[in-house]
Amino acid sequence: MGERPSRHEIAPGAVHLPGWLPMSDQVRLGAAFEEWAGGPVPARAPSLPGGGRMSVETVCLGWHWLPYRYTRTADDVNGRRVLPFPDWLGGLARAAVHSAHGAQAAERYRPDAALVNRYREGASMGMHQDKEEQTADPVVSFSVGDSCVFRFGNAEGRGRPYTDVRLDSGDAFVFGGPSRFAHHGVPKLFPRTAPHGCGLVEGRLNITVRVVGAAG
Repeated sequence: MGERPSRHEIAPGAVHLPGWLPMSDQVRLGAAFEEWAGGPVPARAPSLPGGGRMSVETVCLGWHWLPYRYTRTADDVNGRRVLPFPDWLGGLARAAVHSAHGAQAAERYRPDAALVNRYREGASMGMHQDKEEQTADPVVSFSVGDSCVFRFGNAEGRGRPYTDVRLDSGDAFVFGGPSRFAHHGVPKLFPRTAPHGCGLVEGRLNITVRVVGAAG
């Protein structure tokens, strides 16, 4: 995949890899999303337990996520089984773990699920933890399309201290170790900042790869 750009540790175990994805992989992810979104469980804005809906559209691979648990079938949508998790996406995520945490961490990393979020203009994501998984393996995030503010906080609560990082198309972000259960969110999108040729005309794709392990 060629030489990789710089590595920025935002917090212990939380690593920003700017420009990590070459344009060819960005295009591949954008094209794959169009296929995934038309699969047996279509892209949808998940309903929240307290009422209302998230402002992002989500497609699940391998395991279906609904707030706040995993299942094999999308019982909150149409009861169908989600698409399998692609081996090539797992390989891409392992390479990112290698860049962030080294060869031994990458060798141990065996992801089995991805949540793919489509942000349109005005969409955001509140501060939350990724804690429904049955393991503490790292989460790998890939960005394609418009830039955003990614707010990376702490494990104790949704407030400060946190660090705001601008994620651009092609960036990867890996968080594990002491930062695995840190709160994080996307308070702001920068519309019409997607680079020409990335495969996405407007909006942002966020592909988050994780290890679910044994789940419901």
